[in-house]
Amino acid sequence: MKFTQRTRGLVGAIAVALSLALPASIIAASSADARVGGGSSSGSRGSRTFSAPPSTNTAPSAAQPFNRSMAQPGSPGMSGPAAAAQPNKGGFFNRPGMGMLGGLAAGFLGAGLLGMLFGGGLFSGLGSLSSIIGLLLQVVLIVVVVRLAMMWWQRRNANANAAAYAGPSAGPNAGPEIGPGPQANYRTATGFGSSSAPLEIGPADYEAFERLLGDVQTAWSDGDIGRLHMLATPEMVSYFSNDLAANKSRGVENKVSDVKLLQGDLAESWREGETDYATVAMRFSLVDKTVDASGKIVEGSDQPIEATEVWTFARRRGSDWELSAIQQV
Repeated sequence: MKFTQRTRGLVGAIAVALSLALPASIIAASSADARVGGGSSSGSRGSRTFSAPPSTNTAPSAAQPFNRSMAQPGSPGMSGPAAAAQPNKGGFFNRPGMGMLGGLAAGFLGAGLLGMLFGGGLFSGLGSLSSIIGLLLQVVLIVVVVRLAMMWWQRRNANANAAAYAGPSAGPNAGPEIGPGPQANYRTATGFGSSSAPLEIGPADYEAFERLLGDVQTAWSDGDIGRLHMLATPEMVSYFSNDLAANKSRGVENKVSDVKLLQGDLAESWREGETDYATVAMRFSLVDKTVDASGKIVEGSDQPIEATEVWTFARRRGSDWELSAIQQV
């Protein structure tokens, strides 16, 4: 099949229109979100996974809901081996609530792909004007269905998140300032809940949180999955592994260095059975850059920047703290 210059231009314009129709998050991640966690909210906070942590002086804005979590609404969050074993039932058109719209979009796209494989479908018979008009109608219909499906799904998720995050917005019970050093400004707080017991956090715990902040970033920069398994839950390591693999497929590496805690506040801490949880807001400085195989910086820079995130740590009784979740603010 021969393409005329006019036809090639038409196909190119259609490709651009399709790319604009898809959400930006599907096309590429922001270069400013290259550090560990990918700039998203990932992980689990036990039974409080779908409850917003209290705001603090360090993070006065509400933490964002999780967009990557193995926990399910209405059930305790999983952060152990059981969470890592859960199957991924996602997929662009296999989202909860997509229903008929998702099926229609998948059907149209599937028909077009099959047509391309067997010599027909989207790009068959481009030599005639009627075929070009038919192609345009197919593409427009696909774009409309996809956009409607995505808008409906996003509205549904927004309503669900709003319902899950509804509740008291009072901040933590502030106490005397403590912390591992003058650079940190931790304030104590004790979390209470109907299904959890209060947990006191001491200076040794704050030191562990600050140490994990740097150690996790270092292991991420080194691409050391084995080390990450010692610092984070299996669920978080699965996300880190996927993000590292995505960078590798692009031929780049994200390098984080000079991590320095500037301020931290304990939002809440609690105990569920044999597991302790502590959610901490942390503002820190770091050098965040992405380099290619030659060492050339392709994203970020050598200049330090500041970031504020809410990290949740978990530990089994008698074990060390591990990173269980990261939330953006």
